[in-house]
Amino acid sequence: MTKPKINLEPAMLATLQTHATLPDTAALAGMNHVLIVLPASEGIPDDCPEFALLLATLARRRLEALELVDDPVSANSPEGGLRVWLMLDAEKSTFENHTLLREGMAMLLDEEPAAVDVLIWAKTGWMADLATYVGLANGTPLPNRKQKDAPRPLTALNIWGSAGFGEAPSLAEGNLLARTLTALPPNALTPAAYRSRIGEMAMEHDWELEVFDLSRLREMGAGAFVSVAQGSEANDAAIVRVSLVPPKAKTRVALVGKGICFDTGGHNLKSADSMIGMHEDMAGSAAVLGILLAATRLELPLRIDAWLALASNDISPRASRQGDVVTALDGTTIEIVHTDAEGRMVLADTLALAGRSEPDLMIDFGTLTYTMIHALGCRYSGVFASTDELGALAVKAGSASGERVCTFPMDADYEEALDSTVADICQCSLDEDAPDHIHAARFLKRFVGERDWLHVDLSAASCEDGLGAIATDQTGFGVAWGVRFLQDWMAVA
Repeated sequence: MTKPKINLEPAMLATLQTHATLPDTAALAGMNHVLIVLPASEGIPDDCPEFALLLATLARRRLEALELVDDPVSANSPEGGLRVWLMLDAEKSTFENHTLLREGMAMLLDEEPAAVDVLIWAKTGWMADLATYVGLANGTPLPNRKQKDAPRPLTALNIWGSAGFGEAPSLAEGNLLARTLTALPPNALTPAAYRSRIGEMAMEHDWELEVFDLSRLREMGAGAFVSVAQGSEANDAAIVRVSLVPPKAKTRVALVGKGICFDTGGHNLKSADSMIGMHEDMAGSAAVLGILLAATRLELPLRIDAWLALASNDISPRASRQGDVVTALDGTTIEIVHTDAEGRMVLADTLALAGRSEPDLMIDFGTLTYTMIHALGCRYSGVFASTDELGALAVKAGSASGERVCTFPMDADYEEALDSTVADICQCSLDEDAPDHIHAARFLKRFVGERDWLHVDLSAASCEDGLGAIATDQTGFGVAWGVRFLQDWMAVA
């Protein structure tokens, strides 16, 4: 018997269609899976789709209409179709409305329908955009190797009561790309396989591509990056630059992503429970690629150089050890204190390399520190900004996108903990009570200089049972935030 083919390629979004008007009664009766989105109100409009069924459902459950802003309700139509109602509130945050939509959409997607119809009762663009994003982003299962009962994708999403697509499809596609890459097992997404995937995407989207392989990086003096990559027998690590170059771009941004395809911890070997999920240590690079894809679809008038630091932190006789002193690309000497603090090492040289092109703004993304998770949990990500204005813009973009961020300090006196007696700086501190997320930001700042810069520590890259708009543990956090931030930044730059 032939085994079914295991497909680990990124799946496609469902086909999206919009209809300016709501369906008539006959058409609605023939729909199997329907989400009905209402504006917040103390009463149910008389012409609400399935009005009588909704009133009966609320009465049976002893619910008031306004309780639909907190929880969706469902019922079966006389024809056997599944109906879900909820209310979106313009006074609530994007995150709260995303969460409610995710819960309502999950009631429908749990049945693995071929199509979902979303009825927007009020012709309000923001409601349609949020529902479209949630429906598209969650309708496609992430790659898996299940040979039995593998989840089936949503093939069609129909939005009724809205005449346009908006930005939602581009954001959903970027988010799906980031989550798809992050979900791939480490034997499928090696640095070599990752580089191949990026090359294919560059050809498809007409992006510029440049690869700095290990041989080239050694010649250039990128000792921080090489110190991490040298433990891998595959020798396939690289810094990859892939660039969107619009013809009328007036500004230039460098996005830098940590792409550790698997992290053993090196000689400071992780325990078994800590090593589970370490194939997701490349989520920062995946978020950067997702932003680049969404920006391409949206035709943002901005040059974006995506710098991806791709490597594996393996253990071997060649791997770096505690006490080693290496020289980074900019000439800084670094004392290695803990081999499991590898992310800041690959980012250091990548930031230094990205800075040579003199971008107007640099943003780096990485699943960098456990202390950030301890500080925030997995429902926010932490941000460090070179100016208060950038920090405020980052928080504003988080509120608008539904991917919430919190700013942290990185005053100069924190760097005293990184003083070294044998090098310019220590990689980290071994103090168990140290604020390692702040120390990492201070360390990285040395390789950025005085230019505008944001460091995003992705504590929300993975969240059990989903977060905000996204239902999977892998959240793709950073894509929607990054696009919104760049749009807001361009408006004031």
